[in-house]
Amino acid sequence: MRKQSGTEVFRITGARQGLADDVRGRQRRYIISMSVRTVSVVLATTLWNVERHVAVVALALGVLLPYVAVVIANAGRENAPSLPSTFVPAPVLPALGAAPGGGAAEPAEEPGKSSDQS
Repeated sequence: MRKQSGTEVFRITGARQGLADDVRGRQRRYIISMSVRTVSVVLATTLWNVERHVAVVALALGVLLPYVAVVIANAGRENAPSLPSTFVPAPVLPALGAAPGGGAAEPAEEPGKSSDQS
């Protein structure tokens, strides 16, 4: 198992929705709104001579709904979650302490002197 030091770790619950799921949801909303538009245009044509006020409202809905449907379908992906709520900091490793014994390992020698003097 390799150790990865210095890498950022994110919670999976903070991940955004997958691109395929996002596109599928936008397509579903677009199809639903276009179905409502189709029903409203058919309703406007059938009610034109029977109930003119309802037909005009249905026709206005049929005219305005394509614009609204396209704007909703092209709205894009949801906002990315903010880093502080999904970021998990990497564990802090303790620093190395001083050498045991409290001091330097060996005293430094003066230049020109040899340690073999007897």
